Amino acid sequence: METKKVWFVTGASKGLGFELVKKLLSNGYKVAATSRRVTSLTDAFGEVSENFLPLSMNITDNNDVQSVLAKTVEHFGNVDVIVNNAGYGQLGTLEELSDAEARANFDVNVFGTLNVIRNAMPYLREQKSGNIFNISSVGGYYGGFPGWGVYCSTKFAVAGFTEALAEEAKDFGIHATVVYPAYFRTDFLTKDSVKTPENSIEAYEAARNSEKSHLDEINGNQPNDPVKAADVLIQISKEENPPVHLLLGVGAPEFLNNKIEAITKDAKDWESLTLSTAI
Repeated sequence: METKKVWFVTGASKGLGFELVKKLLSNGYKVAATSRRVTSLTDAFGEVSENFLPLSMNITDNNDVQSVLAKTVEHFGNVDVIVNNAGYGQLGTLEELSDAEARANFDVNVFGTLNVIRNAMPYLREQKSGNIFNISSVGGYYGGFPGWGVYCSTKFAVAGFTEALAEEAKDFGIHATVVYPAYFRTDFLTKDSVKTPENSIEAYEAARNSEKSHLDEINGNQPNDPVKAADVLIQISKEENPPVHLLLGVGAPEFLNNKIEAITKDAKDWESLTLSTAI
């Protein structure tokens, strides 16, 4: 009989996090779910129970994250699977976005995820087992989207430190996986979930067109089902040797191929200069 693992899911009030918590609870797993407002969790999934612990958490506050993870272990006795799903999209060209806007996106998407990892690792190391899923994006390996530079750079960072984490954690029996979702039919692209630049520069026509297409055309027409994505994460958590890199959804391989082709072309075209620096 399968031993049901204890899951800790951030950003659980909407999108992939919401569907994952719903699926986990329906399958008898124990789940600690976090959101900025605990009522968004209790309204959706119910009050505290033997299998469910809804928690309010400010992911940008390391002390708060530490406290919430301690409450999780106190409630369930341990924690097995960490899903770093909390984050948001920030539109705007690099010139348009203020220092405050860019830093705020990094605070949540990058440093918030690091807060969770930093405070979860002691529990996982002690038990010498566990899985960490860090939710990146196809924009975490292909950044050629005008107006998405800061957001993509946060997701590149998530991918980079997950690769390092996978090496650091493997000696303790802990697996780290960076997940690259393509377009999933969630509320990620709604005006309530993605931020636009406070001071836009209309000269950036390509960025404005990208912004409009994402908010008005792609939103609601994404080709992938977040319920099926939840199934994939649950399956991966059961694997003896899970991948470090997990492409998720229709479209994800195409973006990867575009990136590989672009890098390969530049490498070949400029190989003579690349090698000209030899002593």
